[in-house]
Amino acid sequence: MKANKEQVIATILTTLNELVDTLPEQQKFTPDVNTKLFGAGSPIDSLTLVSFIVELESVFSSEYDAEIVLTDDRAMTREKSPFDSVNELADYIVETTSQQ
Repeated sequence: MKANKEQVIATILTTLNELVDTLPEQQKFTPDVNTKLFGAGSPIDSLTLVSFIVELESVFSSEYDAEIVLTDDRAMTREKSPFDSVNELADYIVETTSQQ
């Protein structure tokens, strides 16, 4: 797979928007590249984050033919978490897929 960052961001935001559509009205939000995905200030809870990660891995597998694992040791032990924002997650996915 050789997706550029703009394609990856678009895929992340599409997947996140589909997830937001399933949330109760009071939990809905409009995701953008600065949306925090985890921790203080994140509009999504941990269960929703897990659902998002599983769905995103599936989307990249089917649409890009790229097997990505977003919860492996490499992702979790980074100094800057890939889940700090949509932008950080896109950087992480581009970095890991370019090594495949």
